[in-house]
Amino acid sequence: MTPGSILARMGRAAARRQPLEAGWRDAYAHVLPRPHQAAALFDATAADAAEQLAASLLAELTPPWSRWFSLAPARPDAADPAALEEAADTLQRHFDRSNLAQEIHQALLDLVVTGTGLLLVEEAPPGEPSALRFTAVPMLAAVLEEGPSGRLDTVFRETQLSVAEILARWPFAELPAALLREDAEA
Repeated sequence: MTPGSILARMGRAAARRQPLEAGWRDAYAHVLPRPHQAAALFDATAADAAEQLAASLLAELTPPWSRWFSLAPARPDAADPAALEEAADTLQRHFDRSNLAQEIHQALLDLVVTGTGLLLVEEAPPGEPSALRFTAVPMLAAVLEEGPSGRLDTVFRETQLSVAEILARWPFAELPAALLREDAEA
């Protein structure tokens, strides 16, 4: 797989998504306009309803005040139940100390407006209170691709990083010599 082939796949997926984009923009303009956009609202009914639905989904699906998941082995004899419970407790502590509640609320707002919400989960830098860092990815900033089975299996998202940021995130990345020279000259 080459960078060119990845970009080509993303381009094809973006072309398939294009018919939906105008509807998403209209929905955002009417329900959750950005601060710098002229609101297409008559009143705050839609915005209030979207916020209320996202908050209700958060409270019902992933309540920040309690553990909302459990771990189970694929086979009943495959794992020690006490070890799984300890792992779930550890994961819950990381969720509690992370930014999950804030970011999942934003992803749920996107779910309410567009029908899909995306949550990026990354390893947090060493020394952070949690090992996990979450980012809600707006639907207009991501491109989804279905695999041969018709199930979503790839999410493309453009991001711009400096050479230093790339190397901090992926210390063993082999970067093209031209990119390293360009960075050194800048």
